[in-house]
Amino acid sequence: MRKVRTMSPEFTSLSQLLEHIAKTAKRRQRVSLDLVVREVGQRSFAPLLLLVGIILFSPLSGIPGVPTLMAILVLLVAVQLLLGRQHFWLPQWMLKRSVPERKLLKALDWLYGPARFIDRWLRPRLTFLVRRTGTYVIAAICAVIALALPAMEIIPFSATTAGLALTAFGLALVTHDGLLAVLAFVFTGLLVMMVLLGLLGLL
Repeated sequence: MRKVRTMSPEFTSLSQLLEHIAKTAKRRQRVSLDLVVREVGQRSFAPLLLLVGIILFSPLSGIPGVPTLMAILVLLVAVQLLLGRQHFWLPQWMLKRSVPERKLLKALDWLYGPARFIDRWLRPRLTFLVRRTGTYVIAAICAVIALALPAMEIIPFSATTAGLALTAFGLALVTHDGLLAVLAFVFTGLLVMMVLLGLLGLL
């Protein structure tokens, strides 16, 4: 198991996070989750959540097993946060998972345009929704999303919608934008409907 230290997040926008990941990934044949977590996600719950969200929202979510891997990561971190742990622990087998540099950079390029558009609208507001108590509520909701993620591998577009919700929650925490947290709650409601309808359709 690897200990991931919690520190204050340094990122104030989605573009900053994407650029940092791209800089970290360049000139490497494969990019491991361990490397990205050390460079980006070890600061606190918010950057880890944002990292998972952008992975699921990007074309990387189409790689078999990625939604389930991200579900385990979110669940582990969310539960530890709810239990009041001072440090997050992640298993080595998870951290060793990797993707080719070319595939990761292609996914990041795909995200840059939407990221710059979104960043223009983010600012601190309704901050009571993203402070300490709000963080615990968001962590609980994210744990529920994580539990449903494995089923989303067989329901079209549901993993992408989950990524959108997790990205919104992560960004809301990073930028202290409570309005974005409200939108994330809406995305979560839509996700629940998608999963229920998808499962009913498979019966």
